[in-house]
Amino acid sequence: MWNQLTTALGLSAWFADEVIVDKDLYTFKWNKETQEAQVIDMKPETSVRYRWADEEDEHAYFEFIIHTIELTGSTALEITDFAEPGEKKDSIALWDSQVDDLKRTLGI
Repeated sequence: MWNQLTTALGLSAWFADEVIVDKDLYTFKWNKETQEAQVIDMKPETSVRYRWADEEDEHAYFEFIIHTIELTGSTALEITDFAEPGEKKDSIALWDSQVDDLKRTLGI
């Protein structure tokens, strides 16, 4: 799962149409839209936190955390994202759709 969250090939399989990685700067492309994000924190194989380059709120980010449940050996993905109050419902729906795509790429 880690590669799906941090590599150009992995992210382009479920998150964006195309992803270009240059060190800690990620360029995401969807149709005609392009957005850049910078990795602001990473704990290899566990979590990665990105901040959109055009984000005005310096405390806003989106983050993926991989949890391994010791009792069952299963894996869970926690996603944190910041959204305006009026956009929360749409943001949740978008992430649900993206996670469905991620599950398909992982074969689950």
